[in-house]
Parts: sequence; structure tokens; C-alpha cells
Amino acid sequence: MKPITRDDAWTLLKRYNSNDGLLRHALSVEAVMRAFAPRYGGDEEEWGIIGLIHDLDYEQFPDKHCHKTEEILKEEQWPEEWVRAVISHGWGICTDVKPESDMEKVLFTIDELTGLVAAAALVRPSKSVLDMTAKSVKKKWKDKRFAAGVDREIIEKGAEMLEMDLTEVIDLTIAGMRTVASDIGLRGEL
Repeated sequence: MKPITRDDAWTLLKRYNSNDGLLRHALSVEAVMRAFAPRYGGDEEEWGIIGLIHDLDYEQFPDKHCHKTEEILKEEQWPEEWVRAVISHGWGICTDVKPESDMEKVLFTIDELTGLVAAAALVRPSKSVLDMTAKSVKKKWKDKRFAAGVDREIIEKGAEMLEMDLTEVIDLTIAGMRTVASDIGLRGEL
């Protein structure tokens, strides 16, 4: 079997998703996964692909989230450990697959966080992640009405699992998102 490339993952993602917001989210999570990989000695390409594909089924099968992705990836003959990593991000929400590896823990932690960072960037005067700090995200964190759909408890639980300070997790998430700021609509007006 030939190795799965980033292009393969993008093609598969686009087969099941056309919503710009979901595609921007996938690109955000991919970039953040790549940013975290070196910290854990992970393969940036592998971690990025897992991040890119993590919500494969969400647009077409939201009621079967993670479960339909598992089915699709197995049909596509993806490596079992990659499939497990992808579905573990739904732990406690829609799956009982607990994140165990560093890659799984990072995906679980940053999936929700990228949404909060994006929302916080959009209300900044610059509308950019390029001049954003963890401090500005943490200020928005406290307002439970802001980005109310973001489950902050999941992020906190993930940071705990990673044994990382929340500020450090936010900093690294912002750093990853900066690398794709133009692609995700958060380059802003600096």
C-alpha cells in the first residue's frame, strides 16, 4: 500500500466537505498539529494529516460524527493507528475512545481551542492571529457567552492530559494558526 499523502487527505476531505468554515477549521487544526509535533518528537506530516482529516464526516454526517469517519478511513485502508487518533478527538462527546498517544491528546485539546482562537481573532481590531497573544484569548475565555459553543472544559482536560500550562497550549496553537493565517481568513488588516 502506498503511503497516504497530504494531497490524498485533502482530496478525501473535499469529497465530503464543501463548507468554507469547516475547511478553514481543518486547515487550522492541521497547522496546529504540525506546530505541536516537534515538541513530542512526532512526524509533522503524519500529525498534520490527522489534523486535516479529523472532521471528515462532520458536514454530511453530523449525527454520526467520528463513527462515519472511522468507517470511511477503514474503507480507504488508512493505518489503524491513524484511524484511532482521528476518532479519539471525540472522546466523551461522541466516542468512548480515550486519547492515549501524544498525538491523540494534542488533537483532543486543540480541536476546540482553534475555534476559540479564531473567534477571538475576528473581534480584534486587526481581525488577525498575527498580532494575537494568549493573554487576549484568555480574556475572552472568561466570558462564557463568547464563543459559547466552545467547550472550555475539554481544552482544560486536554492541557492537563498533556501536562502543559493552558497559556503554553494557547501560545503554540496561535503559532500554528499564524502559519496558515491567509488560508484560514485570519491574516487581518495589520
